[in-house]
Amino acid sequence: MQGNSVSETHWGAVAKRFNRQYRGEAFDLPTEVEGMPIFRDWASGKLAARLSSPFWELAKPKKNQRCLDVGCGVSFLVYPWRDWQALFYGQEISAVATEQLNTRGPQLNSKLFKGVRLAPAHQLEYEAQQFDLVIATGFSCYYPLEYWQSVLAAVRSVLKPDGFLVFDVLDPEQPDAENWAILETYLGAEVFLQPLAAWQQLIQQSQAKLVKQQPGELFHLYKIRW
Repeated sequence: MQGNSVSETHWGAVAKRFNRQYRGEAFDLPTEVEGMPIFRDWASGKLAARLSSPFWELAKPKKNQRCLDVGCGVSFLVYPWRDWQALFYGQEISAVATEQLNTRGPQLNSKLFKGVRLAPAHQLEYEAQQFDLVIATGFSCYYPLEYWQSVLAAVRSVLKPDGFLVFDVLDPEQPDAENWAILETYLGAEVFLQPLAAWQQLIQQSQAKLVKQQPGELFHLYKIRW
């Protein structure tokens, strides 16, 4: 399956789910789902910290490096990009998040903030070998492994020869993984539960080298290079 085989309907469902969250809209969920402990953690905001992957622990952005954050959400408003002094480029499929960042980012730091493009992860229309670091966290689980073949190929084309990709995947062996997947499905975005071994095989097939990895409560981080 190539990247464009994931339909616009699929991207649209994921985008809609996050547009609603960024707008602060309510979700109408079944009583049994709202009774799940993981839903209560999500509704109270406690779950966010458990879902966040500290990519900087594997590859901290450095001063003046060109960094592309794919599926960035509102990353520039949340993480210490100004402290890192790294140049931030973003790409996102949520129109709401894209608008928020493009409005507020330049106000925070017009030198470091280089804008966010509204596009899916495999459509990286940048110059070849433009970036020192590409980050792609928080969204791999919404797409099949075959789609990620095209994402990795796209990332490879825009990374410098000595550059890194840091991305995370849902670890289905974690105790809350299945319940979180159920919650996300009811929120509007289907989750694909893939074993870590399948992701590592995909990394090998892409001819990348696994440099480092780090487990988390729900998500597992990988740092790779070509």
